[in-house]
Amino acid sequence: MPINPDIQGRTLEPTAPYLVGREKIREFSRAVFATNPVNLDPAAAQAAGYADVVAPPTFPIVIQQLTLDQLLAEPDAGIDFSRVVHGDQRFSYTRPIVAGDELTGRLTVTSVKSLGGNAMITADTVVTDAAGGHVVTAISTLVVRAED
Repeated sequence: MPINPDIQGRTLEPTAPYLVGREKIREFSRAVFATNPVNLDPAAAQAAGYADVVAPPTFPIVIQQLTLDQLLAEPDAGIDFSRVVHGDQRFSYTRPIVAGDELTGRLTVTSVKSLGGNAMITADTVVTDAAGGHVVTAISTLVVRAED
């Protein structure tokens, strides 16, 4: 099934709240080789003015993946995950993510294009905190390769 162009503009339901844990931030930091003490040590983070350890800049992919899973499960989207390649990723921050944040993501499909037989789907995931304040927008482009 080809990609359904009518998914452009679709906004999905918000994810369940995700409680950001200190150990998750530390694990993610080690995985991406983030060695800044504010990413690993609560005392260093507090000395720098944060309530707890600070997530590396790419951490919102954890929340965005939850919303991308929703998109991939949309029955009428026509996205064959076996043909998906991650094409681009960007983040636009209002403030850093710190341990203790409770975050919710909500995805909107902002673009569906065809290029050389491939489909490109761009989705923005707006991540908000428990008070509803904007934390970060994660922008991801998925490329769905054409069939052989």
